[in-house]
Amino acid sequence: MFDTKFAIVLVDDLPVWQKLNVTAFLTSGIVAQFPGIIGEPYRDRSGNLYNPLSIQPVIVLSADRPALSTIHRRVLERGVTSSLYVEEMFSTGHDLANRAVFAQFAPDDAKVVGIALRAEKKLVDKITKGARMHP
Repeated sequence: MFDTKFAIVLVDDLPVWQKLNVTAFLTSGIVAQFPGIIGEPYRDRSGNLYNPLSIQPVIVLSADRPALSTIHRRVLERGVTSSLYVEEMFSTGHDLANRAVFAQFAPDDAKVVGIALRAEKKLVDKITKGARMHP
């Protein structure tokens, strides 16, 4: 049904609350990059209106830290724009501080805990090779 795949890869050793937090942040980055991914508002039988959601399923994967570093490298090598969350961002409290701490790292020393991408299906599968479905 879709020519693209929307995937999020999380490092497997995070506490659940951090996995959920990172997933939410990474999803917002993909939505910002691809605003057309958002469908129409939802309405229940009583007529209550709810926010629109993604028209495309989101695949959530898990990987250990070395595999996630490899996935990060593959994203960069293939020129795929992604959403990235580094461990140090957990210690900040707002966007400006997040961007400041993010800018302190390069790909070779970033402690990546999550990455999200949306691209052609086969490309996403190649990039995320080594990750598994999140339990």
